[in-house]
Order: sequence, then structure tokens, then C-alpha cells
Amino acid sequence: MKAEGTPKDLKTAGEVHKILEILHKWGIHTLGQFASLDKEELNARLGSEAVRLWERANGKSIRLLKWVQPPEAFAESFEFEHEVETVEPLLFMLRRFLQQLTFRLSAIYLVAKELTIRITFADKKCYEPHFKIPQPTNDVDLLFRMLHTHLENFKSPQPIIAVSLEAQPIKPARQQFGLFETALRDPNQLYETLARLIALLGAARVGTPALEETYRPDAFRIEPFSWELNDASATNDAIPRSALRRFRPNVPASVLLNESKPAYIRSSRIEGEVSAQQGPYAASGNWWDEARWSRLEWDVQLENGVSARCHQTESGWAVDGIYD
Repeated sequence: MKAEGTPKDLKTAGEVHKILEILHKWGIHTLGQFASLDKEELNARLGSEAVRLWERANGKSIRLLKWVQPPEAFAESFEFEHEVETVEPLLFMLRRFLQQLTFRLSAIYLVAKELTIRITFADKKCYEPHFKIPQPTNDVDLLFRMLHTHLENFKSPQPIIAVSLEAQPIKPARQQFGLFETALRDPNQLYETLARLIALLGAARVGTPALEETYRPDAFRIEPFSWELNDASATNDAIPRSALRRFRPNVPASVLLNESKPAYIRSSRIEGEVSAQQGPYAASGNWWDEARWSRLEWDVQLENGVSARCHQTESGWAVDGIYD
């Protein structure tokens, strides 16, 4: 006999374990054996706690049920009778899903903050794009435009046999801004524009640039765009300094040397005689793989007052940018 649970009115779980140890010594290992014992004899030998266990084993105890309402799932799904190979039936079902979901959300004063599509193909593989709504809303037309923009250039490897849409609910946001803070005029329109850019250029080319943890010059990655406002208290007043306006890509240049130092630079962006220079600054990295790099950097000032950074590699000279 195993104890799957203990009554709430037991003083401690230790008492139950003691009773079970005694029962095991008596050769009682199943509920049937325990239920066949005499109630009065059990009370005399093991006490009232054993009697309560005996009543539960015989179905004579009354325990009130606690009703628990499971969290409501806002999802709609549909299996096509025939395989779908065009986007029109898919968009038709998604719009119906949105109408039903937004109606259910509005009935309990909630709005949609995230949408997840699940498209099932004939080979049982699935495609699950996720959409985070900048400003949660129940506007069907706006949400549908967001999905339509994403699926505009969508190409499925196999015919579609099923589709589902799930919405994550949230309470409508009410944000009070400071005296000098303003919200985006239309965050959802901004998100729609970003979705169009991603469809045209690819997700790797649209976002916010972030510096990588490397000494390689101008090394950055593109992170997904975030429309959330930064905390104003986190800003700090930086000391004014010269900024390097980089050329992307850098500009090939011809450089005349004088005693191994740049004396004259000619390129499509800047040209002139060098009046002052600082360098060379040797930099290299990633020697262990194909992305290895090695270069000599120079900060130069031309006679016309332009300050620039250039570098020399095995392939030649190039101008990285100019200083403000």
C-alpha cells in the first residue's frame, strides 16, 4: 500500500508514515487489505488518524471539491478538406480566426499582444511565425494587415493541410508619459513598415545595430528592432568627443608613403596631402579560423583640415571614415 496523499486535517505527514510503517509490519501492503480491517480495532491500536485513512480507503469520507477554472486558451484551428496551394484560402481563414478571437477578447476586456500562426504541411512539418504587436489591440483590420504582409512573399515547400492561430491576451495598456516624453504616433504602422522591409530585404538586414564583443573594427550585428522606450533615468551625459563617420563599405585608396608614413591620400571620398598622422596601430584577431584579420590603422589630417582614419592590409589601403 502506497500513500498517494494525506488528508488536510492530519497534524503532520510524519504520523502517516509511522502508521504505514506499522501496517507494513503487519503485512498490509494494499488498499484492499487495509480496507478489510476492522474499524474499531484499528482505532484502538493506531488512533483516529488511522481511522480517517480507513474511511478514505472505503469511500466513506466526504471531501469538498475545489473548483479550479483552467486558463482560457485563445486559439482557433482548421483542417482543410483538400490540400491548399495558394495563399487566398489561408488568408480567408486567418481573417475569420481574428474576428472570433478579438470578439472573445473584447468580451472580457482584453486585447491581443502576440499572435502565433501554425501552418501544417502535407509532409507533417510545421511553420510557426510569431508576431509581437507593438501596441496591443483588437483591431481586426490592423492585425490582418500584419499577417497579410508577412504571408505576401511566403512560399511553402509542400501543400498546406491545416492552419491555426493563437493570441496571447493582455489588459489594455494605459501609460502616462512625462512632460517631455511622447509615444510613437502609430506603433503598429511602424511594425507593418518593418515587416514589409523584412519581407523585401530579409530579417538579417533589418533591425538595430549592436556592437559585438570583439576588437575587430566596425564589428556589429543586427538585432530585432525594439519599439519600447528606454528609461530616461538610464541616460547619461557623455563627454563631447570626435565621432568617426564610417564609410560602409570602406573606400579603396592610393597612398604615397614617405619614410613608411602616409604622405598623400587619393580616394573617391577624400584626397590631399597629409599634414599630420598618428600610427600605425597594429590590430589583428580571429587567427584560428577563416575570419582572421590583420591591419595597420592610421589617423591622418589633410592640409584641407579633413581628419580621417585609414588602414593598410595585405590587399592594400582603404579609408574607414572621417572625423567630425
